[in-house]
Amino acid sequence: MSFEPIGAITIVVGLFCLLFGTRSTVVAFVVFCTLGSAAALLLGGANVQPAHLFLVFLAISTLFWRKTSITMLEALKITEPGFWLLCLVLYGVLSSYVMPRLFADATYIIPLGTSTHLSTYDGAVPLGPVSSNLTQPIYLIGDLVCFLMIATVGSTQRGLATLATALTAYAATNIGFGILDLLTSATGTQEALQFIRNAQYTFHDEETIGTMRRIIGSWPEASAFASMTLGALGFTGMLWLCGRNPLVTGSLALLSLLFVVISTSSTGLVGSVVVLGLLYVTAVQRCSMRPQDRFSAATVVLGPLVLCLIVLLVLVTEGVAERIYEYVDTLILSKAQTDSGVQRSYWNTLAWQNFFDSRGLGVGLGTNRTSSFPLAVLSNVGVPGAVFYLLFLATVFGVRRGEPRSYSSDVRAASRLACLSLLTGSIIAGPTVDQSLLFYVFAGVASAWPERERLPTAQSAGLVSDPLALASMRSALR
Repeated sequence: MSFEPIGAITIVVGLFCLLFGTRSTVVAFVVFCTLGSAAALLLGGANVQPAHLFLVFLAISTLFWRKTSITMLEALKITEPGFWLLCLVLYGVLSSYVMPRLFADATYIIPLGTSTHLSTYDGAVPLGPVSSNLTQPIYLIGDLVCFLMIATVGSTQRGLATLATALTAYAATNIGFGILDLLTSATGTQEALQFIRNAQYTFHDEETIGTMRRIIGSWPEASAFASMTLGALGFTGMLWLCGRNPLVTGSLALLSLLFVVISTSSTGLVGSVVVLGLLYVTAVQRCSMRPQDRFSAATVVLGPLVLCLIVLLVLVTEGVAERIYEYVDTLILSKAQTDSGVQRSYWNTLAWQNFFDSRGLGVGLGTNRTSSFPLAVLSNVGVPGAVFYLLFLATVFGVRRGEPRSYSSDVRAASRLACLSLLTGSIIAGPTVDQSLLFYVFAGVASAWPERERLPTAQSAGLVSDPLALASMRSALR
């Protein structure tokens, strides 16, 4: 066990946040989610990231009051997303121990962790227990705890506003690390960021595409940086469309889009097109003459015009179209023919075979590595895990909560779009079932329902005495 300097910083910040209250603790936790390449603790071959360590302080701050503990238990009802996420976690933990032993040597896997078997020339080994059968269940349990606590914090109007502030701070911090990465690379001072790049991962901080250096920010590789930035783009872009703090959210959305494009990640480039498409569709749906919807209306009208202008400038400027084509061709069109593309395609082919060889039950959570989140789910936790995850998503996205066009509704809509943005990146290049704490922060905000606190208050204060009016209010809050 090794206790790292960033771990000491995490504990000191956590203690100070406990003194200042829940709001500070929530903001600090979400900001710590940017440190995807850092390890607060090194336990053998396992990395305990600062955000996972900070979960302890978030739990102390959140569960101190009896009311919040009850709210967290309510989030585990069968009608809530927390129940289905709990089912996924329970099946995942069980499968991580049982399946690698039940189906031992029945198929070949690309091990996510360390295996006792000798690997073949292509990295495959016979199915059996690996070290990540321990670490991945721990990460998934952390995701569940994170989701429940965030949903609990967001069960009040003040808590939801705090979460919106925290996620905006996350977007700004992520951009800040991207800028630092560029500056330290340009000045030859990359060592300044080594204290947050101490995890036992393979870092790709010196790779280039042509003459462009790949940006990794505070993540191990460009693909991870671009994927996480897609979430920030979806969240801030949606808040800007809703007219919520437009100067800040609009600036962060533009900067996030810029960094996704120049990150030289095929995941980011494809994902940005999807996210921008979702934002434009949302703008069309929200477009109206209301002052609150003026940014959506402007996007609907000016979006196609700006796109046409950019295309014309590219076509009339000598050499620009060729360079853009070469960039897109390198990242996307010819990606499948590269060594990395061939390797990832092989991982996915083997994962698909693992799904069938395990009779659809999966080879166990954390057993094998893939390059696509759907295949990671099917090959690791099989059909049962996939069903639980789909039901989790259905209850996050499919349940109408609260009054439309309210502040709470807009924050939830932004979080849902951020979830879709992160999910897009995972579908393209997600290696594991764990989607990071940030995804479950967004999912927790999307599931939060602070409007429910108004109904009991109004009823107990005698403000709503008419049974028909009470029923109408309940219907509106569903």
